[in-house]
Amino acid sequence: MSATPFEHLDISTLKAWLDGGEPLTLVDIRDPMSFARGHIPASRHLDNTSVGALLDETPKDAALVVVCYHGHSSQQAATWLAGQGYSRVYSLDGGFTGWAAQHPTRVATAPA
Repeated sequence: MSATPFEHLDISTLKAWLDGGEPLTLVDIRDPMSFARGHIPASRHLDNTSVGALLDETPKDAALVVVCYHGHSSQQAATWLAGQGYSRVYSLDGGFTGWAAQHPTRVATAPA
């Protein structure tokens, strides 16, 4: 069992999960402008105005992967989500910056 209420997830594992169709919910906690400029495909932006919908729509046993810029702020958000009763919460080590560096062709942008 982890000493934290969430697990650390490396970028290569996330890529393998996405490629394999692993059921998960990606939540990106960066600011809206950064999210619009680029995010991991299929991720949803999460902020104070959208967190209620996430809590209402997402089963407590769903895998939640939290993404921030570099993998630091996502740890706090992952801890909070685990405190809301989610049992499979992950913080992406390296964050979006690491993802974009390793997989530049797998970055989505919001429609203009």
